[in-house]
Amino acid sequence: MSKLGVLYGLGVGPGDPELITVKAFRILKESPVIAYPRKKMGAKSYALTITELYVNTEEKTMIGLTFPMTRDREALEMQWSRTVSAVWEHLEQGKDVAFVTEGDPMIYSTFIHLMRLMKERHPEVEIRSIPGISSVNASASRLGIPLADGDEQIAIVPATDDYDKMRTAIENHDCVVFIKVAKVIDLMIHVLRDLGLTDKAAVLTKVTSSEEMIWTNIVELQGKGLEYLTLMVVKK
Repeated sequence: MSKLGVLYGLGVGPGDPELITVKAFRILKESPVIAYPRKKMGAKSYALTITELYVNTEEKTMIGLTFPMTRDREALEMQWSRTVSAVWEHLEQGKDVAFVTEGDPMIYSTFIHLMRLMKERHPEVEIRSIPGISSVNASASRLGIPLADGDEQIAIVPATDDYDKMRTAIENHDCVVFIKVAKVIDLMIHVLRDLGLTDKAAVLTKVTSSEEMIWTNIVELQGKGLEYLTLMVVKK
């Protein structure tokens, strides 16, 4: 059997192209196939916009992998099956595939599910994860706020519409980074008001990118629509 290609989960950072690692840069140059996530056909990939600054996409085989934003299990399974097959097609030919993802591939990334399914269906494939700078790290630097010092505890929590869980997360930790906060921003403001901590929170969208937005007065976001790539840092 001919040698299989390697599947890389490649973190390309939070948005600023200069925050890509030297190792990620090398693998992008060396990999003949670059895969990238997108929410729907024809949609622009955030990770790809970073990647395009470092490689000539005309010299690579580019695979746009669609990850629909749905809870329909049957539709998801069908799409994931296609995704794994599309990547396997190139690995089987001995070609390395670099799957690029914003932030870090092992923190709430689409690569995680791809990795699991590839291991299930093709356990012979070598899979390597190349760490990247996450939006969590980047947000701390942009705000000038240490997320944790000494014995302080930090939590990374997906924001939901569960008031009690969100409140408990804040009460039980010195610092909480809430990701995916855009859809529940009003509830989060409500929680922080009740705790008297609105002045201890900041919201950031597409941190470090050219489209970055930062709000330190979070109350002004009440009722506003925010980009999907938005997080909130609460540091008591």
